[in-house]
Amino acid sequence: MLARLLFLCGLFMASTSAVAMTIYKSTDASGVVSYSDRPTKDAQVFVFRDRMEEHLERQVYLDIKKQKGVDVVFVRNDLYAPVEVELSFAGLQNVNGAPNQPIRRVLPARSNSRLALLTAITGGKPLVYTPQFQYSLGDPAGAAQGYRYPFPWRGGPFRLTQGANGQYSHFGARSRYAMDIAMPEGTPIIAARGGIVVKTENEQTGRGTDPSGNFVRILHDDGTMGVYLHLKQGSVSVHEGQRVVVGSALALSGNTGNSSGPHLHFVVQRNTGLGLVSIPYQFNQPMGMLPNFALGKQ
Repeated sequence: MLARLLFLCGLFMASTSAVAMTIYKSTDASGVVSYSDRPTKDAQVFVFRDRMEEHLERQVYLDIKKQKGVDVVFVRNDLYAPVEVELSFAGLQNVNGAPNQPIRRVLPARSNSRLALLTAITGGKPLVYTPQFQYSLGDPAGAAQGYRYPFPWRGGPFRLTQGANGQYSHFGARSRYAMDIAMPEGTPIIAARGGIVVKTENEQTGRGTDPSGNFVRILHDDGTMGVYLHLKQGSVSVHEGQRVVVGSALALSGNTGNSSGPHLHFVVQRNTGLGLVSIPYQFNQPMGMLPNFALGKQ
């Protein structure tokens, strides 16, 4: 068993620069679980990708109101969190009023803001342009406050199976300082910090279509966000816009999305300038550690 763990640690260290990694999980006649980068008969395949998909295009979008010879460009933010946006225009023809530099602003939660007023240079001819629009959750202003997180679950004790700068999936900006905690499916997940529920996903089954599985995202008062991932389908008990406090019930742990077994993936993020990144955090009490995948039957 020790040799297998050492092999796995070496395997994962060799893969840290990869964008995605394929692992084969197999169980022998004695019930011993092993992992390898080589396919074997009847092995279960896991492809780990360091990404989280949140479809916000229906909640953060351009709203262009056209009048005769005038286009008024608004950005609408229907989320319960501020959003940093950047807007520029390309392919300009017969357009006056387009800024020379990209417009970058932070829109408050649940707001609608006018960013540009475009007029026709020659009346009677159409305005031709291509908006170039990007956005990111959160306000990059300010700094994260010091905070030690209580465990975001009830029960245990449980063990950490992958921590900061993990070898098989915690290698991207959004999850570098995340922690994976193996626990039985159905373990109560609770808020480790108070705030506003910004986004939830509750309908995924199994590995689903999104690596994050079902999740809850909470905006804290200092602008950071806690995200609880791989939750059990149908178990999310909070709604977007709801304020929660430490200990509020959020969901049940699961095994959805890009998950090798039942566990909670907990990460703290903030916007550092048109992009979310994970930031270091600490729990307020110690937790046992094991090498990656060492729990076997997770």
